[in-house]
Amino acid sequence: MKQELEFKAKNGYLMFAIWFILGAASVLGLIYAQDYFYVFVPVLVICLFFMAGLAVVNPNESLVLVLFGSYVGTIKDNGFFWFNPLNIRKKISLRARNFDSQPIKVNDKVGNPIMIGLVLVWKVENTYRAAFEVNEFEHFVTVQSDAALRKLAGMYPYDNFEVEGAELTLRSGVEEVNEQLASELKERLTIAGIHVIEARINYIAYASEIAGAMLRRQQAQAVVAARSKIVEGAVGMVQMALEQLSEKQIITLDEERKAAMVSNLMVVLCSDVSAQPIVNAGTLHN
Repeated sequence: MKQELEFKAKNGYLMFAIWFILGAASVLGLIYAQDYFYVFVPVLVICLFFMAGLAVVNPNESLVLVLFGSYVGTIKDNGFFWFNPLNIRKKISLRARNFDSQPIKVNDKVGNPIMIGLVLVWKVENTYRAAFEVNEFEHFVTVQSDAALRKLAGMYPYDNFEVEGAELTLRSGVEEVNEQLASELKERLTIAGIHVIEARINYIAYASEIAGAMLRRQQAQAVVAARSKIVEGAVGMVQMALEQLSEKQIITLDEERKAAMVSNLMVVLCSDVSAQPIVNAGTLHN
């Protein structure tokens, strides 16, 4: 049997009243009827023994009961209860818990070392599996979370410039990657009766040994992209200037003059610094 059974324990207040009355009566009997101590002493011992079966179960907590190596059931109702004192009890919290992992160093799909961490929100759903299927379910969650994170990091590149045309990356495909991480963790933690509420990557960066080089690479790509836009815009402006000069017949330029004008406009439009104007006081050709 590997299924959780809900155990209905007896009302603790009622059983406490019964054992307390019998125990008090035994004490009074020992005081006022000492000749019958052989009757009252066993009754008092039995009362004390059975009172050991009283227990309080707080909200969102549970008690797993085991009798001589056999699973009896789990008390999930909160309140004051009584059960067989011979039962071994194990308290398991049913509250939602956070696991915020420290960033670990792993290799992404293309082998770049990266630092990656996750935050996991989980709770115990099946107390039988949490108590008996794994050794320590809390440690199990920690180890399997790290293993799932390492596997996920090896499935995707950190960024799309590492793999040309990659549609999904660790940095850009946040929602898809988080869904994949949650699915992987659910599959791994089911054996321990753990319900994964949410799993998200909360830290990702290149490892320190390549962070500087990758930053320079990203900056270079940004500069190239910006220059491409500048050149594209400059070519359009030069073309528009030549077309308007020709249409309005403001000036007639031969091919050599057009080339000189294009060269000057491209320098002005693509330069990092502002152009310094020069006033020509002579003729067009001097």
